[in-house]
Formats: sequence, structure tokens, C-alpha cells
Amino acid sequence: MNLSTPNHSQPEAPAAAQREDRRPRNGQTREHPPRPPASGPPQDFLGNRFVYVVLSPRAHGLSVGVDLAPARLCSFDCIYCEVDRQSPPREIRLEVEVMAAELEHTIQYVQSNRLREHPVFGQLPPDLCQLRQVTLSGQGEPTLCSNFVEAVQAVVHLRALGRLPYFKLVLVTNGTGLNLPTVQAGLKYFALSDEIWIKLDVGTQEQMDFINRANVPLETVLDNIRLVGRQRPVVIQSLFAAYNAEEPSLEHIEQYAQRLRELRADGAQIAQVQIYSATRRSHNPLCTHLPLRSLSRIAQLIRCATDLSVEVF
Repeated sequence: MNLSTPNHSQPEAPAAAQREDRRPRNGQTREHPPRPPASGPPQDFLGNRFVYVVLSPRAHGLSVGVDLAPARLCSFDCIYCEVDRQSPPREIRLEVEVMAAELEHTIQYVQSNRLREHPVFGQLPPDLCQLRQVTLSGQGEPTLCSNFVEAVQAVVHLRALGRLPYFKLVLVTNGTGLNLPTVQAGLKYFALSDEIWIKLDVGTQEQMDFINRANVPLETVLDNIRLVGRQRPVVIQSLFAAYNAEEPSLEHIEQYAQRLRELRADGAQIAQVQIYSATRRSHNPLCTHLPLRSLSRIAQLIRCATDLSVEVF
């Protein structure tokens, strides 16, 4: 049973592609004006290797991102993923000292209002050029970063120096590595105002095998959400997409909501659930964006089933 009529349209608000996707292909030229990227790491900004700037709906504005997974290593292989893992990565390993220097320079660039001098961001309203958060994310799974603790320490140390306005730190993760000792050690440096956003798209192992194609079972992700959620509030980020023009079934949503109820019953503190869809072109042409009306309907079902705060992006 589908939630609504299958949607055959293109995404309503497609995000800007990564740098590679803006290059001419097959002899064609593209004359689209530059647009601020909505997510993902275009590290060509300011010549950076590990730090990038994006407009993030879920951050409610500007986010400075740190790519903890430049080699694109990930424990998921989601059907909606847009990351190109066929071509060789530009970087193999995060260099913490380089990243820290890039982060300080980029935040200074943003705070001095020089961002509006950049052609991509020049036409934005001033309030959208204000820094909302620093995000630990990247082209793969950030908790698999071999120097995760050192990276977190460097970012927190930079914040503690007081040379920059205080910023919120957010880890965006698929949850598979949250139980790793190095990750648990790194999370101890997070302040109460910092946040952890954990991916959960499904409610059953069968759904996870089809959508996330992970090398760890669903129960491991749920256990890790419990582990961290008992320590501090977490945000659940959930992507729902159409596949072969079919939207997620009502049964899919109900099973997903049941997992959320179980997590809460087990003591996990869920501050918010973020509902969104695939905004950039997937490598799988059968996987497409859900329209806002469908996302809103899904969100309402989840609110009614869980009594959680649910926001649509």
C-alpha cells in the first residue's frame, strides 16, 4: 500500500551538484549560474582539502563541514547515494593539522562577511551567510576515520581558544561505528550544546538490506542509538525516497515508527526526527526524490505513532 500516487516528476528543489558534476561532459557546456551547494563536500572552496561550506536546510543555514572520510570509506552503500566511489579519491587520509588550519581560516572567512564576495554565495540574504554549525561528516562514514579522536580534539581545541565565536559541533553518522572505543572517546569531548545526528531509514533488516545495503545488521545500529541516546539526546535523520516510482509503503513507515518507539522505551533520548528525501542525483536512476506532500504525510504518520518532534526538510 502506497501513501500517495507515485510521483514521476523531477526533484522540486534539486541541490547543486559536487564540483565534478558541474564540469562539461561529452563535449557539452553548462551555463547554469553558480548555486550554493546544499550538502556534500566540494572541498575546492578556498582551495581546501578537508573543509567545505554548504547551505544546509537541516542546519537552518550555513554549515562549515569537515570531511572525516576523504577516502570515501563507508559501511553503507545506500541506493540513493550520490558519492562517486569509482574514481580515485583526492585524499586518502585526514590530516588533522591541515584540517584544523583550514577550519580556522574558513570560519574567519565566514565571520568577516567575506563569504558574500564568493560568486556562489554572493546573492544570498545576509542571514543565510551566518554560521550555524560545524559538521563532522564527509564522503563516507565519519566514525570510521582512523584519527577520529584527534580530529574531534582539534576542532574542540580551536573552539576553546576563543579566537572565533562559539560554534555548535554536529556529528552526522549512519550509526554503525558509534560503539567503537575511539568514537566513544571522541564523543566525550562534545559539549551539551553539540549534537549527534544518526541515520535510520528503515524498520526491518529486509528494508535495510535493500535500501542501505550495509555490512552491519540493523540491530547493531539500533544498539548504537541506544548506547549514545542513553548518554545524551540524539537526532534521528531519515531519508525516504521513491524507488521505481513507488513511494515507501504504509507498512514500511509503521515498522520504522515501531523501531523509534522501542528505542524510546529502552531509554534512548530522541530530541528530533528529521525527514527528508534524495535531493541530488543518485547513481541509481530508479531512486528519485519524494515531493514535499509525501514527506509531510510520512512525518505526520510518525508524529502520531511516536509522539516525537518531527521536522520535514
